[in-house]
Amino acid sequence: PVEETIAALDTLVRQGKALYVGISSYSAEQTAIAVAVARSLGTPLVIHQPSYSMLNRWVEDGLTGVLRQEGLGAIAFTPLAQGLLTDKYLSGAAADRAQNRNSVPADRVSEHGRSLLGGLNEIARQRGQSLAQMAIQWVLRDPVVTSALIGASRPDQLDENLAAIAGPAFDTEELEQIDALTDGVDLSPSGPIWADPSDS
Repeated sequence: PVEETIAALDTLVRQGKALYVGISSYSAEQTAIAVAVARSLGTPLVIHQPSYSMLNRWVEDGLTGVLRQEGLGAIAFTPLAQGLLTDKYLSGAAADRAQNRNSVPADRVSEHGRSLLGGLNEIARQRGQSLAQMAIQWVLRDPVVTSALIGASRPDQLDENLAAIAGPAFDTEELEQIDALTDGVDLSPSGPIWADPSDS
């Protein structure tokens, strides 16, 4: 239960084992409860860490509103959707050196998925950015998202990702194009972005 979890976090702070506490992946309703419980105990929550990307927008269904109302920031994890929002999957064959245990196998992305990623990549190209840069900047466009966790495995990836913060501001048309492409994206195992394993 939320109350027990927050009470345990409060105990850690009181014992000097933690300076600040936050939560991860709580729904809007759970977050509101957690904030109220933490506040009543005198140990306020300072951050929420949700998964959030162009392809995974569940936080927009109430959570970001609660965070704004309660004065919490969000640290987005998987802003690149486990590598989907990079150039690795645009051609349908990810480079071997780029594959790691957290990446999606290239043959798992369907033709529909590659088309969607290609559309997003074209918007990024017109902005003078890589797909990854645009994806990171998109997550950070909302002031409630204070930072994004990235999983760069090489210095050049880190440099590329950090350059996202210097990108041009999104205009209304770009945001509408992104919304149109990503509306209703289903990342569940049976979603259309994935290839049917039986077709391999």
